[in-house]
Amino acid sequence: MKLKWYGHASFLVTGSDSVTIITDPYTPEISGYLPIPDSPDFVMISSDNDSFHCRADLIPGQPTVINALRLAQNEGTLTEKGVVFQAIQAMEALDHQFHDPDQNGMYRFTVDGISVGHMGDIGNPLSEEQMQFFAGVDVLLALAGGHPTIALDDLFAVIQRTQPKIVVPMHFRTLRYKPRNTFWIQSFLNYFEPDDVDFACDSEISISKENLPEKTRVLILTHAC
Repeated sequence: MKLKWYGHASFLVTGSDSVTIITDPYTPEISGYLPIPDSPDFVMISSDNDSFHCRADLIPGQPTVINALRLAQNEGTLTEKGVVFQAIQAMEALDHQFHDPDQNGMYRFTVDGISVGHMGDIGNPLSEEQMQFFAGVDVLLALAGGHPTIALDDLFAVIQRTQPKIVVPMHFRTLRYKPRNTFWIQSFLNYFEPDDVDFACDSEISISKENLPEKTRVLILTHAC
């Protein structure tokens, strides 16, 4: 499986069978990241009204769009092209400093035997049900910028509880990200020993089930867009 970070909460996941999934595409003009150039099979969005997480309409081609919030509000599970998508409801920060909080969905799916979890746009401590939802996940795409998403203390509690093999930070401040309301990555890295952190020095990596670490490691990607 290949994992590529475009920026913010948007990734490209590519399976060995060439099935491709893009997560939470953003609006380039307001996020500061460049347009996403790839044409995937699926686009997974955590909500339908957040311009930092829902811009499936800007993705080239004719992908199948899966709304995690809508999926969570209905059956909760969907299988397409052999990929099982699961979702659970979440909320933005109830004490959101910039606008009234919106609902969104967190989600997970499995590619090449590797389970990938995406934290959507949640802004509160996870409930027991939400913790259970991420149990056993191999790769956690984690909201690492603090408010208006989950507080870093609460995020670290999620990581300690669910014990993912790899944590890939997202949704943190970068030189390209226009809003200045999130932390730089160092605030998140302060929770970990330096020896437990890897820097890919690239926007894309390959992950295999056989090479997953035994103990949780943090992997920092460079944004591609």
